[in-house]
Amino acid sequence: MRDFAKSSYQRKKVAPNKIKIQRKPLDIKKYLRPLKIVITGLAFFTLSSGILYGIYRVVSKVTVFSLKSIEVSTAKHLTREEIIGLAGIEPGKDLLRMNLKRMGEHILQNPWVETVRINRYFPDTVSIIIAEREPIAIVNMGFIYYLDKKGNVFKGLNKGDKLDYPVITGFSEDELGNDPKGTKEALETTCYLLKILQEKGAFILADVSEIHYDRGYGFTLFTASGALPVKIGSGDFPAKIGRFARIYRDLLVQLPSIHYIDLDYNDKIIVKKS
Repeated sequence: MRDFAKSSYQRKKVAPNKIKIQRKPLDIKKYLRPLKIVITGLAFFTLSSGILYGIYRVVSKVTVFSLKSIEVSTAKHLTREEIIGLAGIEPGKDLLRMNLKRMGEHILQNPWVETVRINRYFPDTVSIIIAEREPIAIVNMGFIYYLDKKGNVFKGLNKGDKLDYPVITGFSEDELGNDPKGTKEALETTCYLLKILQEKGAFILADVSEIHYDRGYGFTLFTASGALPVKIGSGDFPAKIGRFARIYRDLLVQLPSIHYIDLDYNDKIIVKKS
């Protein structure tokens, strides 16, 4: 057996494998270059915005189209000065910067105004055209209001307002608030009844002092002469009033002895005497 202990062989040391990596210096400019571009762009944008804003401030103070003429349609209940005051305009204002929609909204706040149309005509004119509501009756709802032909309760009466209209009773503000749709339909029916009474005949609106509405029954008219109740119900108004008109003049002499008249039938009239 070979004695390795006495052998003259010596193992050579092997140098470990090493790869030498050369580190390049960090190029800071490479990373700062995009940042520099961004900063330059922001600075340019800020400067441009400031210049544009300055130009806008100067131009906005220049009145190119100065208002000189205000045309207002003829109105029955509002004066020209009141309409212009509601619009909030006056000569000298810049025609371009006028907010016509807002002006219209301000005018519509007046209860007499139903519709409004505003136009501007360059270089110096504004035109205001309004349509007013026209009352056809007075509705007593605790407070007294005007009623227009579309069934709208639109204005509380003030001192000096005209009172020579038929009076409508039986409606209330609570009903209008709790059941607006049903109350509006009943008021529209009231307008229909008033329209029929305005037509020529022996019994017309001038013969009526009050129209009373009852939600469960319908309508009862009260004559201007003697406040005679005339029950008319809730439908077929033209036929009922037509039948009543044929005998109304003959009944006038009997009014003191009549308690009420009931027209709420298809083919007859009930005269209830006291």
